[in-house]
Amino acid sequence: MIAPLDEDLELILHLGMTGSFRFDLEDPHVRAKLVLDDGRILSFRDMRRFGRMAVVEAGDYEGIPTLKLLGPEPMTDEFDPDVFAASLKRTNAPIKPYLLSQRPVAGVGNIYADEALWLARINPISRAVGKARAYALHTAINEVLAGAIEREGTTFSDYEMLNGESGGNADFLIAYGRGGTPCPRCRTPLRKITLGGRGTTYCPRCQRR
Repeated sequence: MIAPLDEDLELILHLGMTGSFRFDLEDPHVRAKLVLDDGRILSFRDMRRFGRMAVVEAGDYEGIPTLKLLGPEPMTDEFDPDVFAASLKRTNAPIKPYLLSQRPVAGVGNIYADEALWLARINPISRAVGKARAYALHTAINEVLAGAIEREGTTFSDYEMLNGESGGNADFLIAYGRGGTPCPRCRTPLRKITLGGRGTTYCPRCQRR
């Protein structure tokens, strides 16, 4: 999240895994407080301390490598399917860790990577997906994220909305966290592995390498 301070500065906020914003919150896990123009106080709560805040010259992200290399926002014109396919073609990394790097597209975390790869029928270990499957994955990413936004996010333990309520997307997940359950497409038990240090669930039958 980037918020303009004035013409020359930007405030950059990264929620990490457990960060959230609340108005007028008093809590031992509040790491920073922002005073808004209308006098309200917006508190940044981050229990695990993975969140980050920085003030930089507008557009100068040299000191923030993750942001400097960040891919385009999904569900926008900048997330072009041909550019996305070309990006996947240039790497020899397994597709899921490459998605999690945020380089080909921003905003795809562990949960939504599993979901999008299942929807596009791509094995997360695959190192070459081809143009047609890259297009399918592009569509799947937009579809999965749009559904999650409509249901106000996925809550398991830490994630909360601004009003403190839980998101409603967890009940709609197909792959993530469903290891051992039947694949809705082919009834093969979904398999859970560790890939790039992250838990990964997929169908060994209908998600092709």
